[in-house]
Amino acid sequence: MAKPRTSFVCQQCGTSSPAYLGRCPGCSGWNTMVETIEERRAGAAGGKPRGNARAQALSLVGSSAAERIQVPIQELDRVLGGGLVPGSLVLIGGDPGIGKSTLVLQTASALGDTVGTVLYVSAEESAQQIKLRADRLGVASDNLWVLSETDLTDVLATAEEQRPGLLVIDSIQTVSVDEISSAAGSVSQVRECTARLMEWAKPRNTPVMIVGHVTKEGTIAGPRVLEHMVDAVLYLEGDRHHQYRILRAVKNRFGSTDEVGVFEMADVGLREVRNPSEAFLEERDGSASGSTVAVTVEGTRPILVEVQALTTSTAFGMPRRSANGFETNRLQLLVAVLQKRVGLGLGAQDIYANVVGGLRITEPAADLPLALAVASSFRDRRVEPRTVAVGEIGLSGELRSVGQLERRLLEAKRLGFERAIIPASTPRQDGTKTDLAVTRVASVGDAIEAALG
Repeated sequence: MAKPRTSFVCQQCGTSSPAYLGRCPGCSGWNTMVETIEERRAGAAGGKPRGNARAQALSLVGSSAAERIQVPIQELDRVLGGGLVPGSLVLIGGDPGIGKSTLVLQTASALGDTVGTVLYVSAEESAQQIKLRADRLGVASDNLWVLSETDLTDVLATAEEQRPGLLVIDSIQTVSVDEISSAAGSVSQVRECTARLMEWAKPRNTPVMIVGHVTKEGTIAGPRVLEHMVDAVLYLEGDRHHQYRILRAVKNRFGSTDEVGVFEMADVGLREVRNPSEAFLEERDGSASGSTVAVTVEGTRPILVEVQALTTSTAFGMPRRSANGFETNRLQLLVAVLQKRVGLGLGAQDIYANVVGGLRITEPAADLPLALAVASSFRDRRVEPRTVAVGEIGLSGELRSVGQLERRLLEAKRLGFERAIIPASTPRQDGTKTDLAVTRVASVGDAIEAALG
């Protein structure tokens, strides 16, 4: 069979060229030309011939919501939105060494008794190496089959013969097709391999889990090339030197993208953290200044985390602002508000902020806890240990209400907290069912005085 022709197409303007060009002649963009197959061979992924598609009324289409495959790992099941959808492609991305292969191997073993045969394809490791890792993790299932292969055509042929209930590809950067001359891991190889997996999985209602590495740029050979092609994109976040891992959905066609799963890396693999609030607060020292407790909501679950701040006199002309778990721009904005509206002399202070446990907070409800932590460190006066704070700070120093306040305060009460500082603009009925001592404040200055006394 003749080898299909390939061309290089600009991803910005669509200009086509028979050879690679560093700069697109159409839009003058640099490094935008991607190798693309012009003619796909018939039946390359086992699809049906053209002409068999038929339109049908939406009201006659049956719902498959009840056919989700429940994942025994509850934290993963939560992030997926209640289980795997048959025929879906799930991309699990993250930095190298963060625990992606560990998570998918544990998931494949756990689903072996539910979906039947699970085919685990590893193009990075041999079968013996996977066996060693499985023994270390305590993974054992008679329904888990292992294939060490880099040619995607052979992988799909084996999958067609095995008819697995779940197909795992670890990783997408190491498999390739012969029709494209570029090396495995290039943009064209990654996109073409994912397209063929999608064409194979959809007609057979077989879910596929794909592992992808994140590079420094996040584009070449990275999962961001595939985000528009797959059904769900999950990112495993965290510092590889810390014990906690956060699984976050950034795209999910069949569920919410606000849910997160919390795992703890142990010598036997990833363990679920059923109560992340207690885990994040178990080592908190309430006697130190510069520490407050924030109540953030991830999806439907409120999570309490410790927010720390440290202020110190700068030794250089330009003070430093550093944030771990927060956006640095948000920290700089809050520092400017504290200087202008509260009068804190932070202009000659280096300020460092940190969210304990490796959680990344993006919602504005953490503005008030962060501001209180900075003020506490600057004045060297602690916030009462059994106090939580919730609120968004505006540029004029006013406090604005946040959503799901009742649920946040109930979680704080369950963990033994006794007082909550909330915006005065919050409806009066919010917070009355929690038995907490609620302090309502209108501005960040009033909140600092209420917290530091």
